[in-house]
Amino acid sequence: LYLFSFLDKNSRKCLAKTCHKLLEVFQDPLLWSLLNFHSPVELKKDNFLLGPALRHLSICWYSERVKVCNIEDWMKNSLQKDFCSRHENTVSDFLLDVSNRCPNLLSLTLSGCGHVTDDCILLLLKNCPNLKTLKLENCVRITDQTLAAVTLHGGALQTLHVDFCRNITQAGLDRVREKRPSVVLRAERSANMIPDSKPAEKLMLEKASRKLVQL
Repeated sequence: LYLFSFLDKNSRKCLAKTCHKLLEVFQDPLLWSLLNFHSPVELKKDNFLLGPALRHLSICWYSERVKVCNIEDWMKNSLQKDFCSRHENTVSDFLLDVSNRCPNLLSLTLSGCGHVTDDCILLLLKNCPNLKTLKLENCVRITDQTLAAVTLHGGALQTLHVDFCRNITQAGLDRVREKRPSVVLRAERSANMIPDSKPAEKLMLEKASRKLVQL
């Protein structure tokens, strides 16, 4: 276990193929209390174990391709839609698996996961009652519903970050501070960013602006 702890997931998997004894070590839950992923593709690889031993999970995708996922759905062209369709549910399905199999999760960090929704976070908060740290960065589909879920189900939560999440509002942040004053809350730029809106809503805003100018 000590030797395996120095290896990345791929190296652990390769070493486990060399003999039955090392395969047993690979399958030891003690080896899998921490999981870090750097892209949605890594979630589909069979080089790790997911179970109750998991305490800390991080999925951070730092890539130019993240920008495509952050585009509002109605604005995407066919090429962008095709790109997103290949991984649109990958992170969400993985988090569903985590919520069902990892009840002892203590911390979750998501960055650049543009397709993760409020429902995913709500389910995690319900099924992982010991969650102490929740850090969300550049997750554009996260809204005030997640903040509401924190106030209702985040009884153990101590730290909440919602940085660069453009559909978070100041009112939602204020409610968290009111309902959960003990939570260390950080929301860098979130409430100051332009939220998503449907084409009809944008058209109405433009018309209202023109009327004001005319007046």
